[in-house]
Amino acid sequence: MQHSEQLSPAALRRQAGARRAGFAAFFLSGLCAISSGVVVSLLQQRYGLAYGLTGTLLSVMSAGNLLAAFLAGVLPGRIGLKATALTLCAGYALGYGLMCLTGLPVWLALAFGLVGLAKGCALNVCTILVGDNVPDRTRGMNAMHSCYACGALLCPFVAAAAGALGPAGPTLALTLAGLGLWAVFLAAPGMTAAGGEKQAIDWGFLRSGQFWILTALLFCQNGAETSVTGWLVTYFTDQGILSASVSPYTVTLLWGATMAARLWLAFVRPPRAPRRAMIWMSLGCTVFYAGLMLARTQAPALLLLLGFALSIAGMNPTAVSCAGRMTSVTSLGVMLPVAGLGAVVMPWAIGLVADAVGLRLGMACNLLPCAGLLLFALLAARAPEAD
Repeated sequence: MQHSEQLSPAALRRQAGARRAGFAAFFLSGLCAISSGVVVSLLQQRYGLAYGLTGTLLSVMSAGNLLAAFLAGVLPGRIGLKATALTLCAGYALGYGLMCLTGLPVWLALAFGLVGLAKGCALNVCTILVGDNVPDRTRGMNAMHSCYACGALLCPFVAAAAGALGPAGPTLALTLAGLGLWAVFLAAPGMTAAGGEKQAIDWGFLRSGQFWILTALLFCQNGAETSVTGWLVTYFTDQGILSASVSPYTVTLLWGATMAARLWLAFVRPPRAPRRAMIWMSLGCTVFYAGLMLARTQAPALLLLLGFALSIAGMNPTAVSCAGRMTSVTSLGVMLPVAGLGAVVMPWAIGLVADAVGLRLGMACNLLPCAGLLLFALLAARAPEAD
């Protein structure tokens, strides 16, 4: 971002408008994306879906997320950033709208794929809108992800309130939220730069070891976090730790803690040594998740979940900020899809293991990406810093 004293008042207004659009869109994306974990639990109860199919739906959503991250890195140079956002982010309204109409597995898979497309595109576009228009990238990324966490925090309440309208109420409410996100991008300023004159693409980031270390770290973070947000409601209900009526509100605890931690990192105490901070975050993720798998009663489980959420909250924005100038539409179009594979593999693997030997052992598999976080955080701390 250019220094504010070099910009005209009109340019400053455009930057402020772009930031606000990024924050608002990511708030709605958090509501729509994280609600999928609550929705899939409701669908499982309503239609009697097997664990394997439930895991497959979550993985299809993550596959759509992965594909969108790639498309969002390639399409802006051809059709423009705004057209890309409007095309792919329509998936929220279309996907949840489809869930309102049918419970057939093939259509549910399509619906979750569309939601994943919107989720991946929103992350890429909002990262550009905010990252290119703030003076401090670490603070800006944490603030943006706090908006996402705020939306995620509200999702159980939205689902519960909309449930009064009938079984399709929650998905109908999310359809409307998806339309709201689409409208934000439609009105957003500062979304034409990537769609102007074609420029030579700089692929130099592919030769950076640091780029791949951070991508691997995000792979593990996506796998660990998506597995928890996607499976936790089902896990707590299955294990009898919480009742079916109370379990969805663990999402509020999870994302309330996440939002608090990201706001703390953004505005109260930004990490002076981000790489060292990621080591402590990843250690906390591993220890707290291991404890969570041993918990059998409500209070310890919720406290350990709180610790896990506080630990993992800053991993994604801090890792992206550590990439420095390597973050561009093109590099994000590589980093986010590759990292997004973690969110595809882990929920699917948990579903397969759960069908074979039980959900408890399936969820225990999520310790692998937690340990991976620690490994790659240590490697990132030893790598040269980006500009």
